Amino acid sequence: MKTFNIPDFYRSKIITPIKESRRKKDKLKRDFSPTVLDFGPVQFLIARHFGFCYGVENAIDIAYRAISENPDKRIFLLSEMIHNPDVNRDLTDRGVRFLMDTKGKQLIQWEDLTPDDIVIVPAFGTTVENQAKLAELGINSYVYDTTCPFVEKVWNRAAQIGEKNYTIVVHGKPFHEETRATFSHSKENAPTVVVENIEQAQQLAKYITGETPFEQFSKEFAGQFSEGFDPEKDLKRIGVVNQTTMLASDTQGIADFLKTVMIRHYNLRPEQVEDHFANTRDTLCYATNDNQDATYALLTHQADLVVVAGGYNSSNTSHLVELCEGKFPTYFIESVNKILDKQLISHFNMHTKVEVVSENYLPAHTPARIMLTCGASCPDAVVEAILLRLLSFYDNTRSIEEVMSEF
Repeated sequence: MKTFNIPDFYRSKIITPIKESRRKKDKLKRDFSPTVLDFGPVQFLIARHFGFCYGVENAIDIAYRAISENPDKRIFLLSEMIHNPDVNRDLTDRGVRFLMDTKGKQLIQWEDLTPDDIVIVPAFGTTVENQAKLAELGINSYVYDTTCPFVEKVWNRAAQIGEKNYTIVVHGKPFHEETRATFSHSKENAPTVVVENIEQAQQLAKYITGETPFEQFSKEFAGQFSEGFDPEKDLKRIGVVNQTTMLASDTQGIADFLKTVMIRHYNLRPEQVEDHFANTRDTLCYATNDNQDATYALLTHQADLVVVAGGYNSSNTSHLVELCEGKFPTYFIESVNKILDKQLISHFNMHTKVEVVSENYLPAHTPARIMLTCGASCPDAVVEAILLRLLSFYDNTRSIEEVMSEF
């Protein structure tokens, strides 16, 4: 597998070796059980898979190379390269500036750019329209393009089935950068509509079966379909692709549901299914699947609480939080600084979209059992800092060297 040049300050002397040890012992990734670090009065259960994925490491490698290769040029990112505040903060500290925010709002006007400027495309990819705009300005957007290869795989698969006269159904958050990019590329090849969840898929199904008048479609899916989309004609043959950071089980559930709707509506025999529904299982991201499978396995164990690290606007991290908070008290934090002391922790509430402070988050009994995981854009160093901070609240613990010697 390709290796990347990642700055050492993103690595960890604890987390990185553990992940490497697990990888060597389980190259086929069949063991999703957590790693247990037993310090005596506190035990940490660490998810089998988490942190920088292939796409994120690729993006970081390219971004820092762009900086080193262009010391005398202005360097811009189209938007946040990945959804991690530490990484984005370090890039801006090095002089990189954002052209847009995560919602697509322009922060620096296009006309302020010159052909001598360097523009980095984020890991989520970008729209066809942005690529064209950069080309007009004389800037080659492919020189430092950090688009995740697995996002590009989704684009290519959408193009392939679009050429076979399927309409593309994108499962994603309609205004997320990756969804905007995937939608933009998909609509170049086929009619395209975005569904955010199973509820919207169920509403879409009613247009497939004719239960809902086609005239309501433009209102119900406003801003989520390509120009000229005709639900009466364009929903007869469909294929589902995904925003790679969504829950894989949700994407597959939507695909299975719409496939069943097609089979029943058209009374299809097995060999006829692909006349109306394309097989797109190969668009699910392996890293997202691994992280989610590792979280499911983590949650089969017992613990007092879970700490999930990552950017608050990270889609893949939010889904891990969603899984964890269904079983244990879960604290979603972006850095170690959110652990205020042994009694107080500041964490993000995904439902109210605000940070809150919780008291007495650590159990009074020992040994305490704490689960740790993080999103695909979170550095190992962040997880290490969180572990060490929590460990510092306990007395008479085994040394890190002694615990690490067991791996």
